[in-house]
Amino acid sequence: MRKRCRLSPLLFFLFLSAFLPSMALAQAAATPSQKPQPAGNLGVAVRVCERCVRAHEEFLASDALQGRGSGTQDELVAATYVASQLRQYGIEPAGDDGGYIQHVPAIQRKIVSPPRLTISPTRGNSSAEPITWDYGKDFLVVVLTQTEFSGRLRKLNVDKPGGTGNPAVDPGAVVLIVGSDESKVRQTAFSLASAGASAILTLARDSDVKHFEEAGKQLPKVANQLKDSSADDKKFNVLALKQDAVDAIERLPEGSMVKFEARSSEEKGYTWNAVGILRGSDPSLQRHAILFSAHLDHLGIGVPVNGDDIYNGADDDASGTTAVLEIARVLGRGQRPRRTVLLALFGSEEMGAIGSTYFRNHPPVPLKEIAANLEFEMIGRPDPAVKDDTLWLTGWERSNLGPELAAHGAHLVADPHPGENFFARSDNFVLAKKRVVAQTISSYGLHKDYHQPSDDLAHLDFKHMNAAIGSLLMPVEWLVNSDFQPKWNAGGKP
Repeated sequence: MRKRCRLSPLLFFLFLSAFLPSMALAQAAATPSQKPQPAGNLGVAVRVCERCVRAHEEFLASDALQGRGSGTQDELVAATYVASQLRQYGIEPAGDDGGYIQHVPAIQRKIVSPPRLTISPTRGNSSAEPITWDYGKDFLVVVLTQTEFSGRLRKLNVDKPGGTGNPAVDPGAVVLIVGSDESKVRQTAFSLASAGASAILTLARDSDVKHFEEAGKQLPKVANQLKDSSADDKKFNVLALKQDAVDAIERLPEGSMVKFEARSSEEKGYTWNAVGILRGSDPSLQRHAILFSAHLDHLGIGVPVNGDDIYNGADDDASGTTAVLEIARVLGRGQRPRRTVLLALFGSEEMGAIGSTYFRNHPPVPLKEIAANLEFEMIGRPDPAVKDDTLWLTGWERSNLGPELAAHGAHLVADPHPGENFFARSDNFVLAKKRVVAQTISSYGLHKDYHQPSDDLAHLDFKHMNAAIGSLLMPVEWLVNSDFQPKWNAGGKP
């Protein structure tokens, strides 16, 4: 949106200004078409509160929150706003010390000097002179979870037979992936990361090359770490290189040693989850809770584009947070559902799924009692690949959950972008790896505003959001009041 202006001294005032009108709105519902209907009464039409949807977006994606950067005070303000809405909607707290907020201890890492990429080309029993590339001149960071990594070079071309899928690579290998199909490149990259590759090198897109110099003026961000992170947490690094650097690496022999180094500092920090619970009324379904979730954070302040350095994240993922709040409003205002319902808004998804990983390790109910998780990620704009006002579910073929929701009226179809591997790219995957039937609902159509300052309120389609969310409300009520058992299909479990 607008070029950043420092609003920190006014933040509390701005918070109240946004919060109080939305509270009055949710209590008053001025028009009959938006009046909340009682929850828990299946068969009674449940309508989306359109003004509530807009109010949440107008606060969460406003310049006042400066992009809700992961682990920042702005993220905490967003979590506090969500907590206040959950209380207003009759959802009980399920965070720390009797409140809604989970305080997630993390190690905050900051790169303090430009990184370098060095390759020592091994030939026979001797090593030639190493070749070095500079950050901002030859390469940029796309994803970084480590400040140092090294591994043997492996090269793949997705245009050649056997170049896609899950080619065998040694654990810790650094893989150069080239090819004409960006979707295949990304799909192969995620497959190799899951298989244990330490880093992926790719050709920078033409649009990224235009911003190399400007982006290189800011040091790259490295993912924070949970203070109690476990050894099985995957490390995944992606670097985008200019064509000259890619050409030079392609001429080097496989097995050459690749090394990435960046000096960094570490300090104690936090991220924050907002967590609520609506306890079920049916003891027979006590161990079959349903979790609705989204992530609170976005990219905060970043590289200016056309004079705008606030990455508002209106679609990613204020829209998903808004959907969870609308579900909370509907379920919290009526009769208690038969199943227990959990509502979790995670912090620091953009920095390595830190909030959802902490939630997984410290759930308010035992993890084995969560029957399913529906994550909401980027539903603020329609996807041209599907019908209007339709959402899609990642990993549709993996479980019986999506088809059953669609059969009960949800405007929900299979993910039309399987090559993007979206199933493994959101917070749901953290839980899916622990056997929870966890999938993501989205309508992201690969729009050009993804992770750009232009992902703002002006680019949202509220008509789409209202219709899509509205189509889910009765199916969600059915789900939390039913005996239906979400299950992984054969071969579908991660």
